[in-house]
Amino acid sequence: MDFSSIKNSLIELKDVLNQLNNETFSAPILSLSNATIGEHTRHIIELYQAVLTAYHTGVLNYDDRERNKTIQENKNIALITIDNIIKNVEKEDKKLTMKHCISNSVTLIETNYFREILYNLEHCIHHQALIKVGLLSFNNITINETFGVAPSTLEFRKACAQ
Repeated sequence: MDFSSIKNSLIELKDVLNQLNNETFSAPILSLSNATIGEHTRHIIELYQAVLTAYHTGVLNYDDRERNKTIQENKNIALITIDNIIKNVEKEDKKLTMKHCISNSVTLIETNYFREILYNLEHCIHHQALIKVGLLSFNNITINETFGVAPSTLEFRKACAQ
């Protein structure tokens, strides 16, 4: 599996975050229903962390996250955590069991690392698109045109341009 799209999306996120200070990173944004860039970033991070943890335990539970406020309030902690994900995301595929609980009913679903890491890429891109909307309320932020756009969409656009 090629992990470059995953790493590139996280690097693009870091590039955006590096342009923000902690105040901007943790400021409620009206166009995001008063959510913050930090909250969206923490959410991305914690889903990746869930998959990395599951790689060792064999059981993946996206709902059982720490919801670490430090990540969403301290941009530097978020950046360090993203670097850690980039450093550790490239692994061999292996079977995992996803545990999901709804209405006190537990469901176990067979999955694998590659499938879940690709899900996280799509999830990350979705939240990057939301972050991009939020960043429109700030001046002097440079956003790469690929930020928040799925790799398949980028390929489609390239094919249309030819």
